[in-house]
Amino acid sequence: MAQKGETVKIGWVDPLSGLMAPVGTNQIKSFQFVAEVFNKNNPAGVKFEMVPIDNKLSPQESTNAVKSLIDQGVRYIVQGNGSGAALAIMDAVAKHNERNPGKELVYLNYAAVDPDLTNSKCNYWHFRLDADTSMKMEALTAWMKDQTDIKKVYLINQNYAHGHQVSKFAKETLQRKRPDIQIVGDDLHPLAQVRDFAPYVAKIKASGADTVLTGNWGSDLTLLVKAANDAGLNVKFLTYYAGVTGTPTALGAGAAGRVYAVAYAHSNMPGEVGKIANDFKAKFNDDYYTLAVNHAFALLSNAMAAAKTTDPAKVAAAMEGLKFKSFNGEVEMRKTDHQLQQGLFVTVWKKADAKAPYSVENTGYNFQPVKAYDAYVASTPTSCQMKRP
Repeated sequence: MAQKGETVKIGWVDPLSGLMAPVGTNQIKSFQFVAEVFNKNNPAGVKFEMVPIDNKLSPQESTNAVKSLIDQGVRYIVQGNGSGAALAIMDAVAKHNERNPGKELVYLNYAAVDPDLTNSKCNYWHFRLDADTSMKMEALTAWMKDQTDIKKVYLINQNYAHGHQVSKFAKETLQRKRPDIQIVGDDLHPLAQVRDFAPYVAKIKASGADTVLTGNWGSDLTLLVKAANDAGLNVKFLTYYAGVTGTPTALGAGAAGRVYAVAYAHSNMPGEVGKIANDFKAKFNDDYYTLAVNHAFALLSNAMAAAKTTDPAKVAAAMEGLKFKSFNGEVEMRKTDHQLQQGLFVTVWKKADAKAPYSVENTGYNFQPVKAYDAYVASTPTSCQMKRP
C-alpha cells in the first residue's frame, strides 16, 4: 500500500484539566506544531493529524480514551504524563491487538519514564522515546561522582511509580559511584495534590542537605521550588523536569547556578530543532521543550518509509532496531525492549548570553549544558522478555 499523501491520525492522551493542565496544553501544541513541520517534509510523504483527548491524568480515563480513539479509526497513540496512565494505555492496546488481528494499534510513549515499562512490563506494541528514570540517573550520577561539594543529598519525590524509581535508583547508583554521599532524607508525597511545600522545605533545611534530588514535575516541582525560594533554602537542586511549563518562571534569578536538570536536550539546541523552538516561541510565546515529539514523528515517518505502508503491524516491525540521526546524536530504538537509546545532557539554569541566547518562559535565563554524555554512558540493561506477535 503506497502511503504518499496519506493522512495518519495520531491520538494524544494526556491531561488538559487539573493541576497538570499547563503541561498537557504545551505538549498538545508541540505535537500539532511539529506535525505541521513534518507534513511539509518527511521520508514517508505522509500527513500527520493529531486527535487530542483529556485523560485528566487518570488511568481509567486513559483506557476510555483508547476505546474512543479506536472508534474514530485512530491506529497510533501518543502519551507521556504519568506512568500509571502509560501502563493503562499499554494494557488496553495489548488487549485490543490480541483480539483484533489486522487492526493493530501502536503506542508511542514520549515521557512516561518508569523503567518497568521496558523491563518487567515490556510489551511489543509500546515504544519509549524518552530516556527512562534509570538512564537519566546514570548520566546524573556520572556527573555527581566528580562534584566533591556534594556530600548530603535529600530525596523528595511524588508517591507513584516514577517517584519510587527515582528514589530507588538514586540510592543504588550513588552507593556504587559515591558511597561517601549521605542520603539525609527520602520523602514521598501525593502526586499533583500538594499546594504548599513549606513543611517539606523545613525538613530539608533541618537535615543539613547541600543537595536536593527530585524527579518531581509540573506543579509538584514549581511549588517545591517556590517554597524553597521563600524559605531561602540555598542548596543545589538536581532535577529531571525543571524545564517543564511553570517551573522556569518559579526558578527566576535566585536559582541561577543552583538548579540542574538531566535531559536529552537543552534550551539552545542547534539546527532544525532549534529553529522549531524559535518558531514555536514566535507563534505561541511558549517554549518547545518536549523534543521527544520530534523523535515520535521521525521514528514513525522513517519506519513508514522503510515498511512502504502505514499499517501499524508493519510499521512496528520496522521501528525495531531503527537508527536515525537526531538532535542529540544518533539514536536507536533498541529491539530488545523498545527503549530509545540516546545521548543525555546535564544542564544548569543560567542567565542567557550571546552564546546561549534563548529566554525560557521569558525569564532571561535558560538551561545550559555542563556535560554531554553519549548514548552508551546512560544505557542501562533490560530484563524484558519481549513476546512478539
